[in-house]
Amino acid sequence: MNSIVAEEPVERAQTTPEHPVVFFDGVCGLCNATVDGLMKRDRDGVLRFAPLQGETADRVVTSADRENLNSLVLWDENGLHRRSSAVVRILWHVGGFSKFLGGLLWLVPWPLRELGYRIVSRYRYAWFGEKEACRMPTPEERARFLP
Repeated sequence: MNSIVAEEPVERAQTTPEHPVVFFDGVCGLCNATVDGLMKRDRDGVLRFAPLQGETADRVVTSADRENLNSLVLWDENGLHRRSSAVVRILWHVGGFSKFLGGLLWLVPWPLRELGYRIVSRYRYAWFGEKEACRMPTPEERARFLP
């Protein structure tokens, strides 16, 4: 599926991950709820998760992503994807009905997707809260979380 408007360029990480990795703001209430929802829907265990404040993010994503924390980042076989493009690709990786929703979202012109993403990102702490520390995985989830 192609978008009429070209997406902003993405840097490529040095290697390709074995599993797609979702980097998220570990203290954001919305981000943590999103991770919980993805874990439930990703029944095949395709995705891995890492906080933007963690060691894995230090090695893979840009310092701007780690400092700003306004961007969900996906690292997959095609490189790094940010914000709304990351959301769409994450839904594709989850599969099932999520893949269909990702396809519908992909049809929304990139500038509109980005505008919606940036509005939610700007107000996410006010709307969904901020935690004191990064999310700690349960013992069952540990294998899917990277430091």
